Amino acid sequence: MSRSPLSLVEFPADDPERARRFWTELLGVELRERGADQGEGWQSAGPDPALGVHARGRGPGDSFSLPYFVVNDMDEALSRVEALGGTVIHPGRRWAVCKDSEGSPFGLTT
Repeated sequence: MSRSPLSLVEFPADDPERARRFWTELLGVELRERGADQGEGWQSAGPDPALGVHARGRGPGDSFSLPYFVVNDMDEALSRVEALGGTVIHPGRRWAVCKDSEGSPFGLTT
């Protein structure tokens, strides 16, 4: 059986410290400050899919919680999203925000 491509579930927060405390205490995970290459906010570490929290903003990934899936080739994956009836909301080289054919938001990462 192959490993799931789920990489990260990201939660935007109006009060990031409150959200960080909520997820830490609910799930018993430590959310550490992200490195410069990971963006802003906090993220769990380990072999399982990561949990992330960041301050809510105005960007396409700041309105809803988003599952992020690992892809090998971002350009090819974004082309496939559109070919399959989805929408690319925010293209990027390391991560992108999309909607599936039914309008549900999700992210892709390399």
